[in-house]
Amino acid sequence: MTTSGATSFNLDFIEAVEEAYERVGLEVRSGWDAKTARRSINLMLLEWANRGINMWTMEERVVTLTQGVGEYQLDADIVDIIEQVVQLPNQTQTTRYTVSRVSVSTYATRTNPTIQSRPTQIYIERLNAGPKVHLWPLPNIAGYTLHYWILKRIEDAGAYTNTGDFPFRFLPVFVSGLAYHIAEKKASGNPDLIMRLKARYEEDWQNASEEDREKATLSIVPRGASYRIGA
Repeated sequence: MTTSGATSFNLDFIEAVEEAYERVGLEVRSGWDAKTARRSINLMLLEWANRGINMWTMEERVVTLTQGVGEYQLDADIVDIIEQVVQLPNQTQTTRYTVSRVSVSTYATRTNPTIQSRPTQIYIERLNAGPKVHLWPLPNIAGYTLHYWILKRIEDAGAYTNTGDFPFRFLPVFVSGLAYHIAEKKASGNPDLIMRLKARYEEDWQNASEEDREKATLSIVPRGASYRIGA
């Protein structure tokens, strides 16, 4: 039996658009058909950011802290921050401490907001221009670095010859989702088709998201009257 020996299959956006239109029972016949499909692609990729953690968009970033300064504006492509630590300066061996995320009510009601020490808490203000982080206590010396792991925004579609900013595992859900969005616009008189395509989209999303998850070992260790959960 002969196989291709290749594992590089992908679809550029125009191919994905053609496949999606075929599932709706239509063909791409004009530049407007492609343009409206690309708009649906960009809206769907934004929707994916709201569906939960997309593992391939995780990325570590670093910001150097200034003594006495607790507020730092971060990049606009950040959807959310999922973990953060502070690294001590001028250490022969790297030393990091967890920084706990707190709510706005905890941050706003502190009685000593300008106290300086090693930061132990962070409030993340999610703004249109990107998250702004508020650290407490304020850094008492220069040279601390905040290491944080983010969910990055998925890149826009761009040119029709581009491929998607997502792993090959998400190609099926990408095409089925695009077919559903196109059907809503192009086959509004066929609700059975729309519901069938939506069901396929949700099934493909479920399959992809269940695979695209953290696979670290989970351990639950009893300790006195409480439990410690580690991963």
